[in-house]
Amino acid sequence: MSPGPARGRTGRATGADGGPRRGPVRRWQLVRAGSDAVPPSTRRFMARARQRRMRAALPWAVLAGVLVLVALVAWTVLGSGLFGVREVRVEGARLVTPVEVRDAAAVPDGVPLARVDLAATARRIGALPPVQRATVRRDWPDTLVVTVVERTGVAAVPRDDRFVVLDASGVVFRELPRAPQGLPLVRLATPGPDDPGTRAALQVLAVLTPQLRAVLVEVGVEGLARIGLRLRDGRTVVWGDATRSEDKARVATALLGRKADTIDVSAPDVVTFR
Repeated sequence: MSPGPARGRTGRATGADGGPRRGPVRRWQLVRAGSDAVPPSTRRFMARARQRRMRAALPWAVLAGVLVLVALVAWTVLGSGLFGVREVRVEGARLVTPVEVRDAAAVPDGVPLARVDLAATARRIGALPPVQRATVRRDWPDTLVVTVVERTGVAAVPRDDRFVVLDASGVVFRELPRAPQGLPLVRLATPGPDDPGTRAALQVLAVLTPQLRAVLVEVGVEGLARIGLRLRDGRTVVWGDATRSEDKARVATALLGRKADTIDVSAPDVVTFR
């Protein structure tokens, strides 16, 4: 019987030279299986799973993109000077200058156009006495357009050595060194929209016939019941108060051909002459 391999003192097998006996060395390597190794049903399942994940993620990706775009546009329009105010264009102004309108608007240069409060700007411009109303709009990318409607004068009131102009509401909006042509004079103590005498005089002026208006020089208001007209030929029409002014205007027009220094229509049903 042939002797087995020699063993050392530790009990391990030893080779012929007395050293430890070495076995074969195993080396492991991970090899990815080819696509042919995956069953078709599994491949189809994995493809459908990927598609489901992509479909689920797509709305969120689109939403994120939209939010980023909106934030960028909002910053560009509201926060940057790219669309800032560079010009204030004034339309319809004759009694006020563009400089006065721009000063009243008080919109700083470069402020983002989208942040301008149009209503507040229009109110500031409308506070100018000659301005009846104003509208403000944006003209992108950098212009504010102000459209002004100015007051129309209907009468002038002597005040010291100057003349103030009233509109149909009694608002004093101009002051001139001489009487304006084409406007009748109204003699009032305290002209203004809250003055009863002013309102009475304007009520009379509003109903005068073209024939009376053509020969009218001035309206005198000594009291609410003491209104009179002075005509171009020096005659006087006693009007009384402002009630029944349409009837008084019609009667006074019909009597313009009468020879009289004074025509009293304060009671239009009973006219007197002097």
